[in-house]
Amino acid sequence: MRLTPPRSTSGSASGPPVPTGWSRTRAGDRVARNQIHEERPMPEETATIPLKPEITFEDFAKLDLRVATVVEAEPHPNADRLLRLQLDDGSGTPRQICAGVKAYYAPQDLIGKQVIIAANLAPRTIRGEESRGMMLAASSAPKEDGGERDVVALTLMSPLEPGSIVS
Repeated sequence: MRLTPPRSTSGSASGPPVPTGWSRTRAGDRVARNQIHEERPMPEETATIPLKPEITFEDFAKLDLRVATVVEAEPHPNADRLLRLQLDDGSGTPRQICAGVKAYYAPQDLIGKQVIIAANLAPRTIRGEESRGMMLAASSAPKEDGGERDVVALTLMSPLEPGSIVS
């Protein structure tokens, strides 16, 4: 939804001032949405995932996270849990990544999606296919009943040029 600039940023009989770039209706919608979000029930017990060892800022700065667009996606020919993705990473050369998301995504559902990748990860051969990077995803804590956890690829809310830097 596009935001409409306000007609006036001064207060009036209809309410307090509205921030620049927002309309009164949009600001009202935002408040209503936040109130709905706060009313969602939280799970009574949440499993925690232990943190990995602490790293330095310099270690984190070594990561080159980039935006890439999924151009092709197909099942990995030699692995049951992997998809073979062809990505546009803005370099002009297609990038292949093998991602362990086959149980969570149909290949056609990823085509056209913009994802976040670790672009400077050393290439690695996975079941006979070269993978040049890693697609980032979030996962829930393991289920108490042993069921599969939820896995969600990190995607963008708004489109950006492939190769854009994530910081």
